[in-house]
Amino acid sequence: MRFTVLTSFILLLGFLGIATPAFSQDKSVLEINMADDLIGSDGFERLLGDVEMKHQNTLIYCDSAHFFRADNKARLFGNVRIVDVNDPVQTTSAYAEYDGNTQLAKLRNHVVFTNKETTLTTEYLDYDRLGNIAYYYNDGKVVDSVNVLTSERGTYEVNIEKITFKKDVVLVNPDYTMKTNDLVYMTIPKTAETIGLTNLISKEGNTLDAQEGSFYDTQAKKFRFYEGVVETETSRIKAKELYYSELEAYYEGKEDVSVLNKEREVEIFGDVGEYWDERKYSLVHGNALVRKYFETDTLFMAADTLISQDGEADSMKYLLAFRSIKLVKSDLAGVADSLVYNYPDSSIQLFKDPVMWNQKSQITADSMVFYLANEELDRVFMKDKVFVITQDTLKNFNQMKGRTMIGYFVAGQMDKIDIDGNGESLYFAVQADTLSQGINKTLSANIKLRFKDGAIQRVTYGIKPDGKFTPFQLINEENSRLEGFIWRYEERPTMDDIIAWRKPEEIDLDADNLFNDPDVKLVLPTDEEILKSLEKRGWKPKKNDLLPFLEPEENR
Repeated sequence: MRFTVLTSFILLLGFLGIATPAFSQDKSVLEINMADDLIGSDGFERLLGDVEMKHQNTLIYCDSAHFFRADNKARLFGNVRIVDVNDPVQTTSAYAEYDGNTQLAKLRNHVVFTNKETTLTTEYLDYDRLGNIAYYYNDGKVVDSVNVLTSERGTYEVNIEKITFKKDVVLVNPDYTMKTNDLVYMTIPKTAETIGLTNLISKEGNTLDAQEGSFYDTQAKKFRFYEGVVETETSRIKAKELYYSELEAYYEGKEDVSVLNKEREVEIFGDVGEYWDERKYSLVHGNALVRKYFETDTLFMAADTLISQDGEADSMKYLLAFRSIKLVKSDLAGVADSLVYNYPDSSIQLFKDPVMWNQKSQITADSMVFYLANEELDRVFMKDKVFVITQDTLKNFNQMKGRTMIGYFVAGQMDKIDIDGNGESLYFAVQADTLSQGINKTLSANIKLRFKDGAIQRVTYGIKPDGKFTPFQLINEENSRLEGFIWRYEERPTMDDIIAWRKPEEIDLDADNLFNDPDVKLVLPTDEEILKSLEKRGWKPKKNDLLPFLEPEENR
């Protein structure tokens, strides 16, 4: 006999003289629509073959069921399918329990929960139909048109299209893979928000890491990281708050920003920074700082604003610095209003009242260009109002000035200076580095000076020099200074000045990363494997001992 409608069952009860329960008309009653066979038993009824039940707007299908009428509950076995008539939500599983009073469905084994384009699969899911919320507890996978997300636990709030993933969360899409332990995913705008440690690897191998969480627009491919670090093959960017647009290859950082150009070995720090990866162009301002790394030394430069450009053409490979420039390296220091560092020829050009100090020398000019070679000072070209001051062993000030001047360095120290045009020199004649004999002052169109250990060793003049010697006894403040002499050593910046300007917050290269954790899954043995293991160890089961292993799951 096949039961096709509930009314057939009610008629049967009436024929047998059994009263129909008063609550049968209540909306919360779990109803039987059809089944191939109905078998009564103590406390429940067994429905066998093509079972269809109904609860409010929900249709329930399975191969067989135990219906506990008094409790308004059912156990469902084989090909379980729960369908909401009004909503697009549908669930399937191998086994389920349904409570008509609480509207809670407990689905087990091969569970599939579908809502439009979003599909959730797991082995253990509780579905609260009243709140339209699904919970899974031992690994689940969510798939939509763009992303695949897996986690150990999760909550799917269908009404607001919100899925909360907990523990061992992995988000995979065609462009990147992301890992975290706490993620909220909105299925309609396809946005993901994480809390705490978050690590991401793009298909190109770029990494994006955050210690304090992140926000992703997975369709627009825009990301925001907190305590974030982004690393590519050629650069590394860090900030307290870091924004990244993948389509524009654009980064924006706020607070404790650093941008490292790996190829140039130049790192820039500041309060706010922007970086365009395709153009290799960065803009950093707010107590900006540059570190140029050499093999055995580092050049530090402080400025208000920094611009770095590393384009294809040599003319587009430079670093610009503006306002209140301070330079510090082991063998030099300097100040200026603005600066250009050209990458191709390793030249540093200073503008507007620049001053450079090298060992015991001070150099001033309207403009000057320093050239580095093999990571050391090689030469300097100075133009207009050039003035060089060096101190000898007795703290005397040797002075040179002229229209243009080229200085050459060896091992970081001044080796020679060539003055061209309106040359003047004033240097002290010293005997055995202990006694000043007097001052040699010379005017000449061209002057060549040679140094040893920072002191003048030899001077060569051009045609018809005009020289004068002043003995030690007649030296005074006036005749021991060339016009325009200003000793500005107190302005020389030091590392203390650099640290006071900005102490960079270094990147922790050993920070926790979820991609470093091994993907180990604990696989529990099956009943059959347990039984075989026991038998190998000499255990001989009695017939009753085998019942838990042999009894079908649907009957346990």
